[in-house]
Amino acid sequence: MSPDLTIVILAAGQGTRMRSALPKVLHPLASRPLLAHVLDSARALEPRRILIVHGHGGEHVQARFPDPEITWIHQPEQRGTGHAVRLALPATAENDSVLVLYGDVPLVRPETLARLVRSLNAGADLALMTTVLADPSGYGRILRDDQGRVLRIVEQKDATEAERHVREVNTGIMAARAGAFAGWLSQVTDDNSQGEYYLTDCVALANAEGARVEASVAHDPVEVMGINDKRQLAEQERAWQRRRVDDLMLAGVTVLDPARLDVRGRVSVSRDVTLDVNVILEGQVDLGEGAVVGAGCVIIDSSIGPGAHILPHSVIEGAVIGANARVGPFARVRPGTETAAHARIGNFVEIKNASVGEGAKINHLSYVGDADVGRDVNIGAGTITCNYDGANKHRTVIGDRAFIGSNSSLVAPLTVGEDATIGAGTTLNRDAPPGELTVARADARTIRGWKRPVRKPKT
Repeated sequence: MSPDLTIVILAAGQGTRMRSALPKVLHPLASRPLLAHVLDSARALEPRRILIVHGHGGEHVQARFPDPEITWIHQPEQRGTGHAVRLALPATAENDSVLVLYGDVPLVRPETLARLVRSLNAGADLALMTTVLADPSGYGRILRDDQGRVLRIVEQKDATEAERHVREVNTGIMAARAGAFAGWLSQVTDDNSQGEYYLTDCVALANAEGARVEASVAHDPVEVMGINDKRQLAEQERAWQRRRVDDLMLAGVTVLDPARLDVRGRVSVSRDVTLDVNVILEGQVDLGEGAVVGAGCVIIDSSIGPGAHILPHSVIEGAVIGANARVGPFARVRPGTETAAHARIGNFVEIKNASVGEGAKINHLSYVGDADVGRDVNIGAGTITCNYDGANKHRTVIGDRAFIGSNSSLVAPLTVGEDATIGAGTTLNRDAPPGELTVARADARTIRGWKRPVRKPKT
């Protein structure tokens, strides 16, 4: 991109129509602030500097983006887009190419912005982005002459009835040299229905002095739509999700219902992955070749190995699932867990900070935390590792091919040797030797003549 490019992001608006105490640019889209998406596109252009004009809730906005490469410009009074850009210009050089973006327009693509900047570098004095809407209500209209040249932009509140029928609208995204912006903005007044300094007035001023004004049309209107309320936020969320789903399908993923998949991070995929309905992928998620994720699963910052099968309604966070492993249904795999190939984590099993060896089985109703589970271990239903003594966590080590009977409690720290068997119902509070049966439970007794209590009648 242009080596003298400066990007100015306007993020000072209060966003009163959001009906929220949260600054508008911090509202989440795909679990990240709106401003984060705009910054992604801005950084993709590799600008020399990024300036963000902030106002309402500015300290909270700055705290969310502690990037030393961002220069923050305070706009104490929100007096319009022209005023905001004018405040930012002293932080630029006169010959800088200045691209103006908006913190509440999250879906704009880097390639769309690059096309606009190229038109500036190709000789335009002012480059602006427009789009065509079926219903242009609320947007500034693009007014052209008989030869199709852009003359000016008129805001809806200032437009005549005839001008309101124009369907080509201003997106607000604009680029010019810093010196040119400074000259035009020095002439802009607040003589309009809003009493604000409009950046869009630069178009008429540029034409008045014979400058070359170029318009670049964004063919996908969704890409350049701003967000002003929660309804529009939801619409942009769906548009963003559909874009991500399209990328996954083009990469070879089978998505059973594109409308019911949420991607809230970065997903890396191999061939022949299948995603069922209502799956949520959050953070950094890696899906190996042939992996299958069942309905209603949530996968956060995790790697799913080739051929692994995640059954419905399982939650996996901060974990590595090995090749051809099987998890769920209704399993919870917590951070720090790694399973080897062909391991099985069954229904209503919770695993935390544990390694599970190749071919090991924890099939149902168990909690295994802070543990090393060996190869081909079988852990019966209702087993728990008692890893917390009220102050500290302790580790349980279970050797290869050990068999843990149902309803056992393993009181850490302890080691169960290879090929050991722990009898059902055992509370184990010492190491169990390899190859032996260890049982710790009271003998069953029959109390003859005992009578079950009878409920007393209510008086």
